[in-house]
Amino acid sequence: MTTVPSQAAGEVLRAHAEEAFAGELAALAAQDDRPRPAHWRLSPWAVATYLLGGELPDGTLVTPKYVGPRRVVEVAIGTLATDRALLLLGVPGTAKTWVSEHLAAAISGDSTLLVQGTAGTPEEAVRYGWNYAELLANGPSRAALVPSPVLRGMAAGKLVRIEELTRIPADVQDALITVLSEKTLPIPELSGETQAVRGFNVIATANDRDRGVNELSSALRRRFNTVVLPLPATLDEEVEIVERRVGQLGRALDLPALPGGAQEIRRVVTVFRELRDGVTSDGRTKVKSPTGTLSTAEAISVVTNGLALAVHFGDGVLRPGDLAGGVLGAVLGDPPADRVVWREYLEGVLRDRAGWQDFYQAARDLAD
Repeated sequence: MTTVPSQAAGEVLRAHAEEAFAGELAALAAQDDRPRPAHWRLSPWAVATYLLGGELPDGTLVTPKYVGPRRVVEVAIGTLATDRALLLLGVPGTAKTWVSEHLAAAISGDSTLLVQGTAGTPEEAVRYGWNYAELLANGPSRAALVPSPVLRGMAAGKLVRIEELTRIPADVQDALITVLSEKTLPIPELSGETQAVRGFNVIATANDRDRGVNELSSALRRRFNTVVLPLPATLDEEVEIVERRVGQLGRALDLPALPGGAQEIRRVVTVFRELRDGVTSDGRTKVKSPTGTLSTAEAISVVTNGLALAVHFGDGVLRPGDLAGGVLGAVLGDPPADRVVWREYLEGVLRDRAGWQDFYQAARDLAD
């Protein structure tokens, strides 16, 4: 007989938000004396503090989970405190999934009620399925029912996350309409229904750059309050995001903080922002933009990969050569066209930029 090994807490590659930040959530709950909606673990004010960071009355420091406009976070939380579902919209890499997970962790204490949207997502992922052995043996019954994350969230009064909603086929999307408008999920096979317990709501994410497979119907879109998550407003803000996430990922992967890290992170973010915006940071030179998104998430991936290279194959110092390959891979979404864009940027912007000769040379060696 094959057995499934148990998972030691320290061996999990990436803990759920409610586990990774359990101490902060407990501290917030202990000092949170503000009104809480039904079945919420924290008040809306405490949820905002958890996401944006701050210092509690007892001196406990809450680390920021999201760096961006406070009002965006407040509108998102306020939406979830009503009977309106929340749609987080934005280009790739604007932390939609990250914010969704932390909202669910702070509000429900459970971020695992998740439907991952793909072109092949079946209706059972939104409604329910059946244990066919039980169904054939005893017929339709509650015991034979296999509830979806949506159905479990309704019954428990918890938040449900739906990732990449626009990738889900239109007929499966429409299964949400009754859930969101009537707060009930009919189960005709049992001549019954499941009604949502107070505290239930849905957080969906969608990418407005790559429109996915199916647009939302107007009927479904009306059931959501849409909150757009913007790209980081400034270079310093984006650098802060990348530094924090790289630090968290590095600790999980046993990658130490390396000398040169802060400088090289700023370089990667500068390159990404200039190519993304189509102009250099001083506003003097226009540049062509590649087809790739060059998101903050991709910058985090490039730097984390660079750390691994520096630790395992380098001298323990993060250098441009550890990052140039990752930057090139992120830029070349469409290799023939984007290679021309990258070469023009190297020769027209970086070649003569003071203090960038080492990065320019490392990038040029790979581009040739």
